[in-house]
Amino acid sequence: MASSLLVPVALFAFFVALALCSECNTNNPQPQPPNKFPVLDGMSNMNLLQKNKNGLLYSVTVPNGGNTSTFYVSHVWGSPYQMGFAQGQMYEAAGLGVTAFIDSVWTYYLNQIEQIGFLKTLPPWLADWIADFGFEAALEMTEVATYEWTGSYYWEELQGIADASGMSDQQFRQYKWIHMLPGLTEGKCSMFGAWGSALDPSGTTKLLQLRALDWDMDGPFRNFPAIVVYHPNSDNGHPFVNIGVGGFVGGLTGVSKTQLGISEIGVDYPDSTFGSESRIGVPFVFLLRDILQFDNTYLDALARIVKTKRTCDLILGVGDGKATQFRGVAYSSSKVTIMDDTNQLPLNNTWHPRIPNVVYWGMDWVCPGDNLILSQQIKANYGKISAPVALSQLTSVEGSGSNHLAYYDLTNMLIYVSFAANHTELGNPNGYAPQFTSFDANALMNVPPPSF
Repeated sequence: MASSLLVPVALFAFFVALALCSECNTNNPQPQPPNKFPVLDGMSNMNLLQKNKNGLLYSVTVPNGGNTSTFYVSHVWGSPYQMGFAQGQMYEAAGLGVTAFIDSVWTYYLNQIEQIGFLKTLPPWLADWIADFGFEAALEMTEVATYEWTGSYYWEELQGIADASGMSDQQFRQYKWIHMLPGLTEGKCSMFGAWGSALDPSGTTKLLQLRALDWDMDGPFRNFPAIVVYHPNSDNGHPFVNIGVGGFVGGLTGVSKTQLGISEIGVDYPDSTFGSESRIGVPFVFLLRDILQFDNTYLDALARIVKTKRTCDLILGVGDGKATQFRGVAYSSSKVTIMDDTNQLPLNNTWHPRIPNVVYWGMDWVCPGDNLILSQQIKANYGKISAPVALSQLTSVEGSGSNHLAYYDLTNMLIYVSFAANHTELGNPNGYAPQFTSFDANALMNVPPPSF
């Protein structure tokens, strides 16, 4: 399990292996069994592995009914470079072999591209770039296309990780290119925001948000689950929790000190309500992280989305526990559509009906099968939805969250997270099937830096 933090390159697999990615199931998907595991208290199950001046690294072992799994929780403090260096130094001290892993996985996926038919699985424009210029040149072109819209603090953090890990110049270039891949490809996921009459009135939760991540389960990246808690200097934003894979600095899943939560779905099946796409602009994983790191309200986040230089077709979700508000966003280069429960699109009374006090999408924009199952489960549990009910009866039955998923109780700042099993673990490998772990997000973000 030590290799589970060697994520930078694992994310390469994460975004390139489109032939293997989960996507909208157009073949009448069937409901899956509910998740009946009890929720594990993560706050009392963290084992300290490493610490340095600006970082702490813990492991969390999850029983999963006898099919034990492990993920990692790290804390980093300071400037962007210091936070990056702390991560890289802890990984190396734990014997994680970051640079060797980068080399081996990079070589593996270069071999994948050489396989007959692989380019046909990629978006045509990306396949053309690779065919015309080569794989590394295509990624370098993407870096150039996004550089102007990317905050320098990302490159500073990556440099810190690279310096602490002893990366060569070529490895560092590859590391940066890995962070370009999310802007080139999008995976299939699910999300919802629920409040008011949709929730269990006996509980204290006023806003519950889902972010389920569905991506390639055959590649190596599901071996590297991690939560990174950022404690930046006061001139560089506020604390936030980044859920996904250690070493990948973009935002995939997470919550912030200001009670904001993020969700995202890639769109392969848009309709006429979407605008045009572009590959020149801010990588969406950096946009999502900027929301967590810098924004105070959902209105700040929506303003950022509207004003930014956007790229590919996506559905974004932003929840605000302070205001008890959730908004979904149809996102493209040329157009933004902001939605609540009264104007949610696409509108289809059979497979994507509007539900009061709920905004939701299952696996894509036009995706009848998954949206139907998710809507049916929301309706069946309407008025009694809580995080434990949702993780048991909603995403597990839809079968969404193969890689990882998180529920955010943004009122009480509780996170419920589950990761896919790695390739050596037994049982159902999908993230929605194993035991969930809960964390007090405020407690995580209030952890003091280590003393020596």
